Formats: sequence, C-alpha cells, structure tokens
Amino acid sequence: MLLDTLPTLTTSDWLWLMFSAIMIGGAKAGLRGLGMLAVPIMAAIFGGMVSAGLVLPMLIVADVFAVLYYNRDADWSYIWKLLPAAMAGVLIGLFVGLYINDDTFKVVMGIIVIGGLILMVAQERKALPQAITQSYVFGALFGLLGGFSTMIGNAAGPVMAVYLLAVGLPKNNFIGTGAWYFLIINLFKFPFHLWVWKTISWESLKINLFAVPAIALGIWLGIIVIRHLPEKEFRYFVIIMTFIAALRLFW
Repeated sequence: MLLDTLPTLTTSDWLWLMFSAIMIGGAKAGLRGLGMLAVPIMAAIFGGMVSAGLVLPMLIVADVFAVLYYNRDADWSYIWKLLPAAMAGVLIGLFVGLYINDDTFKVVMGIIVIGGLILMVAQERKALPQAITQSYVFGALFGLLGGFSTMIGNAAGPVMAVYLLAVGLPKNNFIGTGAWYFLIINLFKFPFHLWVWKTISWESLKINLFAVPAIALGIWLGIIVIRHLPEKEFRYFVIIMTFIAALRLFW
C-alpha cells in the first residue's frame, strides 16, 4: 500500500493521535497493553496498513526513551534467544502481510494470545518447569510469533508479555529486556515499511515529530505508575491489560 497522501487531520484526529502517543509511551515504560489499545484508534484515522507504518516511528521513539531509562535492567540472555527467530518472523510477516486478511489475522492472534494468558495464569498457581521456559526452543517459538505479529500489526506486546512473565523476570528486568528487544526489532522493521510496503513517508514522519512530546509524557507517567506498583500487583496488572488488548483483536 502506497502512502502517497495522508488525510487532512481534524482537531479531533490530532487529539486522538496525541492520546495514542501517550498510551504508546506508557506501554514502553512498562504499562503493557496500553500500546495495543492505541492500534485501533490509529487505524480508524489512517487505515490499517498505513497506520502500522505511521505508528512504527512512534514506537521507535518510545523504545529509545525506555532504553535510556531501563538500559541496565535488560537481561541479554533472553534477548539473544528471541532475536533470530523474531527476525525470521518479521520476514514471514513482511510477505504474508501483502496478502493476508486483516480480520482473519486478528482473530488468530487473539486466540493465540488468550491461550498464552491461560498459560500465565496457570503459572501463577504453579510455575512451569525451568527446563521449558529457559530453553531456546521456548524462546524461539515466542520470538517467531512476536516477530510475525509485530510486522503485521504492531501486535507483539501481549506475545512478549506472555514470554517474559513465563520466564519469571522481575519487574524492572521485564521492562528493560522488553525495551531493548522492541527497539532492535522495530529498527529492523523500518526499512521494510519504508521501501517494501511504502507506509512511511516524509509527510508521515512530520506527523510523528509532533507526537514526540506526547510520547515523552506517556513515558514519564508510566514510570511514575510502575514505581508504585508492587511486584505481585504488577504481574496481575500485566495479565489484565494483556487480556483486554487480546480481546481487542477480535473486533
């Protein structure tokens, strides 16, 4: 889909755009699920694939903010497990995205994520064996799914939340690891949106530039909220927000 022109934005459109930017910033600060809630808002204003390209630079800016704040908390052993398969998933999504029906994809993703949530809730009662969660196969499976879903619709947040909670990362390690992972993957996706799908242009980047202060505000608000959330409550917050985001995929 060519991003030749963008619609003239009304005041209402700008307000929703800034609201979405705040949610994206909050999500990158650790309030998982908020970023997914921004996706349908952007799609309603700009359309499906075009909105995916417009959201991507906003995600990258938010990733940079998150990495600057949480960089020391990243656990690179998990990032290395995820990245190769995630990049393969992006390449698969690159080609499938040219043909797949958006509605069908959303339903499939919703089923997968909710299945993962059942896994998370079960783990809260009885943790999965480390032999499973710490294996490269487990990481590769979620990496592939995460890479595919982030390329198709920037919908990898719930997938990665399932994985990072399943391996039992503490709160700050959860956020720091996710921040570096998404920054690398989103930078990897950028050239494909620019030259293959053609969903990024100078005009869309100008709109992204106006959204930067709102993203920074979302990061700041997210850090404040996360700082006051105890570990157990944080895990349940992630589960609830991920469930809400997964339900959104069905409509």
